[in-house]
Amino acid sequence: MVLSDVDIKKYIEAGKIRISPALPPEQFGSCSVDFRLGAEFNVFEHSRNAYIDLRDKRSIEDLMRPVIVAPGQPFILQPREFVLAITEETLELDDDVLGRLEGRSSLGRIGIIVHGTAGLFDPGWSGKATLELSNLGRMPVALYPGMRVCSFTFEQLSGPSSVPYRKKAGSKYVGQTRPLASRLTGEMGD
Repeated sequence: MVLSDVDIKKYIEAGKIRISPALPPEQFGSCSVDFRLGAEFNVFEHSRNAYIDLRDKRSIEDLMRPVIVAPGQPFILQPREFVLAITEETLELDDDVLGRLEGRSSLGRIGIIVHGTAGLFDPGWSGKATLELSNLGRMPVALYPGMRVCSFTFEQLSGPSSVPYRKKAGSKYVGQTRPLASRLTGEMGD
């Protein structure tokens, strides 16, 4: 069951969904909450690296460089570019609540994709959400830290998870506070 805005607020009051900093009223939709774009991006150094080899033990993080955008300045997302970004807000979910991240329609209509595949946030998740930003359009787009960039919906599970994300052995991204690169290296799959 997807939670309504009324139920999202009840879950926040009860501590089952924790979002910091607290959200102003304009970030609540009828069944979702908007999160804002953070100031840190992780950009592939494609001019220095010919390709990504998933069998290589080297970290994918080594193929990227962080970019921190100064207050009031934009990050220019070029056509066909892919970067990782982070939300300003931190999200923590109880062991019986899951979250789903979706892009905003207003950004999609100008070719900005906010996530490719990582839209599910398991029960027990805690941290800032990494965004998989792509520009499918033909024109560069200026993205500003602090702008509403994605929304979260929440669902109530039938019961608490037996192994919430924060307790899962090998959980790769628990507690993240910056846009982390894929931790797939050295594996032949996920």
